[in-house]
Amino acid sequence: MSLRINKIRQIFKLSYLSSFFQGFRSMETHEEVLEYSQGKINKLISEKGQKAGVREYLSAVKYEPVNDFAKGLEWFNVSEPLSLQKHLKGKIVVLDFFTYCCINCMHILPDLKEIEELFSIEDGLVVIGVHSAKFENEKISKNILAAVQRYNIAHPVVNDDKMQMWRGCDVHCWPTLVMLGPQGNPLVMLMGEGNKDDLIVYITEALEFYKEKNEISSHKLPLKSAYHMLPDLKGPLLFPGKLTSYIDENDKEIVAISDTGNNRVLLVGEDGTIVKQIGGGKLGYKDGKLKEAEFNNPQGLVVQNKNTLFVADTENHAIRRVDLTTGQVETVAGNGCQGHDRRGGNLWSNQIISSPWDVCMYTAGKETNNDTPKDVLLIAMAGTHQIWALFLENTNWWKNQVYRAGTCVAIAGSGAEQNRNNQYAHAAAFAQPSGLAISVKNRELFIADSESSSIRKVSLENGKVSPVVGGDRDPCNLFAFGDKDGTLFEAKLQHSLGVALSKDEETLFVADTYNHKVKKIDVKKNRVSTLSIPTLDTTDGNLNSFNEPAGLCVSTNGSKLYLADTNNHFVKVLDLDESGNVTGVRKLDLKLDESTDTVDKSKSHIIEAKGFSVSNQGGKIILDVKLNFQGGLKLTHDAPQKWMVDLPNASWSCIPNSGCDLSNIDLVISVPESKGNSKFPIDIAFSLVTCTADTCFPKSFVLRANVEYCNNGQTSIEKQINVILNPNNIDLN
Repeated sequence: MSLRINKIRQIFKLSYLSSFFQGFRSMETHEEVLEYSQGKINKLISEKGQKAGVREYLSAVKYEPVNDFAKGLEWFNVSEPLSLQKHLKGKIVVLDFFTYCCINCMHILPDLKEIEELFSIEDGLVVIGVHSAKFENEKISKNILAAVQRYNIAHPVVNDDKMQMWRGCDVHCWPTLVMLGPQGNPLVMLMGEGNKDDLIVYITEALEFYKEKNEISSHKLPLKSAYHMLPDLKGPLLFPGKLTSYIDENDKEIVAISDTGNNRVLLVGEDGTIVKQIGGGKLGYKDGKLKEAEFNNPQGLVVQNKNTLFVADTENHAIRRVDLTTGQVETVAGNGCQGHDRRGGNLWSNQIISSPWDVCMYTAGKETNNDTPKDVLLIAMAGTHQIWALFLENTNWWKNQVYRAGTCVAIAGSGAEQNRNNQYAHAAAFAQPSGLAISVKNRELFIADSESSSIRKVSLENGKVSPVVGGDRDPCNLFAFGDKDGTLFEAKLQHSLGVALSKDEETLFVADTYNHKVKKIDVKKNRVSTLSIPTLDTTDGNLNSFNEPAGLCVSTNGSKLYLADTNNHFVKVLDLDESGNVTGVRKLDLKLDESTDTVDKSKSHIIEAKGFSVSNQGGKIILDVKLNFQGGLKLTHDAPQKWMVDLPNASWSCIPNSGCDLSNIDLVISVPESKGNSKFPIDIAFSLVTCTADTCFPKSFVLRANVEYCNNGQTSIEKQINVILNPNNIDLN
């Protein structure tokens, strides 16, 4: 093992927790070390005020420019590799050093997006994601591309696979932000989460400071959305995350799919028929009717009964309850904003939470024939590295602790990011728990502890936390990953995200995500083995047919394993024999229930563009919409401007499907397969506020392009539509 990797491991053990770094060393003896620059600049601000303090700091800062990005690196969201000396000269550049598995890195993405909305590239700000991998799997560019697409990262990203820029900027932890001046000179380093407000101050003052020196350029960059590289025939799903199955009121098995990239949940029959869509109108946070509800990268799913589904709405930091009878979605924990509480105890949505990744239902008292069993929702709280519980009823918990209905509280894990087992629940520690499964007969909770690459378990009798397989005996070693069957710590996994128990609860199936495999654990022997996939895999004819599978569930009769093959955008069905071995693999082909309705637009002002001819196999349409204002018409400053895509039905998908930025409407639409020569409309609904020098003109209209299926149609189409708006008319060019 190289000295570089050894050093990073040592640093990692000391510094992976972002909160560890905030101002813990004295500034007095490290005046010229970039790591302490944030404390120095904030000290000047506190003494002299924002503008004077930042200006004094910028006038005095003397760090040498960093070396340019190495040649030959792979880039995403741009049409050509970027250079500090060419493309980024004259820009304030924020380098975001991240690794895509890291929950702390995910937490700052919304901050960066907000900052990019405040300061554009033309204003002089550029955010660059510098991917510096932890896991071997994360060094591979195609996997980084999938992560860029999955996490809606719109700014340029580079694969710094040899960590050259990491070392050049003297970075020590994920996440770290390094702000560069217009000549590529480091200005300030910010480590960990929670630095958005400071960064906005620094950018605001730095842009003004360097503009006065005529060092800021307004030139554009060669951007090209990574969504363009999505597969042509991927189907309606986009990075499906988690699954659960249940029997509905008609005694039919239903598979619930968190269609994470499309921000929706689909309920699907055994034959792939889409029965119901929950959310998906646009990315957001909104309760209400099924079609109106909004989610943000939902993950874990579990049913309480035939009529109630719970959703871990991960990036909304919320738990949502779906009443399938009334068709309503409501928030039962969290409020849409990330929390940092590691204890909890508040009721329902008054308790803020952090990145819930999975959920499962436990009925306390059921195993002991208690006359009044109580339902408890258990939560893998990845953001605080803990296991939480939402008590749905008044419950007598372990050690005679009584909780009121609605109490949301941490029940295991200290909040430290470690692989620490302990007989006391709160003295144990987890590392980004991401998958849960309940053993009813043994009263145990199995956990996919992703960042320690291990499977752990918690006793639901007393809270004792124990190892199952993977990881390391050293609780601080979060680099004990690999691909090795075996027992306990001898076995090695790589960032496993999902677990599911067999019907007899003797076998635990594991989505070994970064090894692209499904494994099974003998829970009595703590022994893991890799599931062998039949050579004649009917999905794609390839033994290695999975790509970062993230979730799985066993069918209600135990004969099938449903697998979210995340980066392949499919749900696959693995047929099982009585020993839990795979006898066949097939794709769950999704199709539309004929009863699904489309939105009535008979009263809308519709502008029709030239349509598309798509293959009966389906395909991908890349649509670039440009709005051109003429006759003195312009957008009203600070007024809300919105657009939203309305597709024919749930078997179609579009990324992105809504927005407020009218300068870059760049859509990637997945068109499903069709057996007939049908025609369907793609509609983009605009709600604009425009004005001339003396008059306001609200402009609401629908831009429509019809898609017609035909035998000789294309599977990949790219087109630009130019819309001309003047005070009296809307037309196409």
